[in-house]
Parts: sequence; C-alpha cells; structure tokens
Amino acid sequence: MADDSGSQGSYLPQLLRRGTVLAAAGCALVAGCSAAGSGETRYDSSPQFKDGGFHNMANPDLPAQASAWRIWSRFIVGSKVDTVPVDAIPVKALDRGALDSLDVKANHVVRLGHSSHLLKLRGKYWLIDPVFSERASPVQWAGPKRFHQPPITLEQLPPIEGVILSHDHYDHLDVATIEYLSKSVQRYFVPLGVRARLIVMGVPAERVTELDWWQGGEHDGVKLTATPAQHFSGRTLNDRDRTLWASWVVQSGDQRLFYSGDSGYFPGFKQIGERFGGFDIALMENGAYDTMWPAVHMTPEQSVQAFEDLRGKVFFSVHNSTFDLAFHTWHDPLDRIADLAEAKKIELATPVIGEVVTVGQARTNTRWWQGLR
Repeated sequence: MADDSGSQGSYLPQLLRRGTVLAAAGCALVAGCSAAGSGETRYDSSPQFKDGGFHNMANPDLPAQASAWRIWSRFIVGSKVDTVPVDAIPVKALDRGALDSLDVKANHVVRLGHSSHLLKLRGKYWLIDPVFSERASPVQWAGPKRFHQPPITLEQLPPIEGVILSHDHYDHLDVATIEYLSKSVQRYFVPLGVRARLIVMGVPAERVTELDWWQGGEHDGVKLTATPAQHFSGRTLNDRDRTLWASWVVQSGDQRLFYSGDSGYFPGFKQIGERFGGFDIALMENGAYDTMWPAVHMTPEQSVQAFEDLRGKVFFSVHNSTFDLAFHTWHDPLDRIADLAEAKKIELATPVIGEVVTVGQARTNTRWWQGLR
C-alpha cells in the first residue's frame, strides 16, 4: 500500500513554497478546505476504503518514501535552481469563435496549463481539473504561483457540459473556479468523497456523479469510467486520504481518451490497458517527481512505461509548465519526455498552452520550450 507517511511530501508543493508554512496552517480556516473527510460519510462498500480512509491497490514494487520530516525540511530550507522560468511561457489566446468553429464531429483537447484542459467532445465542452486561480494553494497570498495566465478566462469560457475531477489537491481542485462554475455546469464526475467538497463550493448535489474505481457513468453521449491511480488525497493537515483519487477513461464516439490524474507507476496501468484495449490519446502526468516521493508521481521514464502499458497511440504531456511543485528544473519533464519519445518513436504532444489538439488528426510537435530560460 502507498500509505506511508513519507508520501505526504508531494502534497507540500501544492500547499507551500519556501517561506509559506503559514499557508498550510491557514488552510483549516478556509471555507471548503475541511468539507468531507470528517468521518460522517463512510464508504465501507468500496474495496479501496478501510480503517476510515482510502488506500491504493497492492503494489509489491512500491518504492520507499523519504520521511515526512525530511521532505518538510527540504521544502522549508532547501534551495531551488531553475524551477521557475525567467522568460515568458508562450500562451496562445483562445478565441471563442475559433473554438465554436472546431469540427463538431471530432474530439478536441486544449491545454489550459498544468493538468487543466478544455475538451470539445463532438460539439460539447468539458473541463478536466480546471484551475484558473493565480495560486495552487488554500490561500491566494502564498503558495505556488502560475508561470502564465490561462489562455482563456472563466468569463470567456463557452457553456460547459461537464467537469471531470481526478482528486482534491489544490492544483487539481480549485475553490474559486468551482464556485464560479457551480451552477452553470450540467454534470460533475468525481471520485468517492469529492461530492461533499463540491457541495460546500456551491455545486448542487444532484449534478455530481461520484464513482469508485471501475465504476462508470454517462452524460450526453460521453461515457466515463473512474479507473485506479496510485496517489493520495487531502486538503488540510488532518484529512489525509478521506477522499478517493482516480484516473479517467473518456469515450466519445468511437474514440477513447485516458487521463492519468496524479499517480506513481503501478500495475494498474496495464490492467486499464487490457480492460479497455488501448487509447487514441493519453494525457499522462509528467512533472513534480522526486526521489523523495517516488510512489506518488512518475518520472518521465515511468510515464512512458505507463503509456506503453495503456496501449496509447499519442502521449499528451501534462502536469508541468505552470506551477513550481518540485525540485527539478521547470523544463526537465519536457526535455526528457521529448528525448524518450524520439528514441522510442512515440507520437508525442507537448502543445503550447492554448493549442488545440484534435484526436486522431496528424500534427507536427515542436519543442517550444527550447531556448527559454
């Protein structure tokens, strides 16, 4: 089980930058941080739930984690080099007219930054893990700050049919964004326990579909399945693993999309690939890795192995280029994944922020980050 205390370390980047320890303590005072996970709701029927919390699937090769104390200490007093870009990250502004003109018979993926994506699935708009706030943090005066602005504002978004959430960490579940979208989005698909968090943020309970691993739902012709991931959850210092985390399979028409959410490498990727028979495009986590927390985030090499396990056709790199969440350079995930894809002849998508990727349509990938400091 990936439940040792050391894996708490990868939560730190989502709460803290150096000198922002008070942000973590302040989380308990922020509305929405403490909803769910109080012990009032139980999920005893879930194979993932026991002893008051959710757990990862068995993994005999689970790597050892550093102690929570070592990780906290490193974030507080350690040094960072080249983890934040000096030059501006290129952003292609999204135009509503251009979005609406995209082929309504096709499926399109638009990178908004980090793990946030706008999907146009056969004419209807969806969001994955939307984070539009300036910081991935319980407070907006401290914590990891965006390298770039989103390519479209919340106010400019087209009508959103559905929102897909992978887990409740701040770089994936953003209070201000959900509050803005709360009444207009038709359907939310979330892992077990996350519904209660959304209700506190103003989302009507009847619009939330809450799923365990391998459970599925459907909305407006789009089929979704919550699939396993190897990670953890929590939004305060005392609600560890009170909600579930997940990857997602999205089927629109005859095309299948996979979104990894956050995950360490584990046997579940092969199971997902075998069960679904492969994917037209896979949005794969590629960033925020470290030798101190190898169980909950993948290195680029592991992400490629996971992609191969999934039987993916196109590797779409996510979870990088927006927030400083680890100790590697900001461009290291991009450099390594591009070299690996070239060596293995994998079709890679590292789109510029705001670029439209049409599933199944040929495109020329570029290393847009090269030459930027």
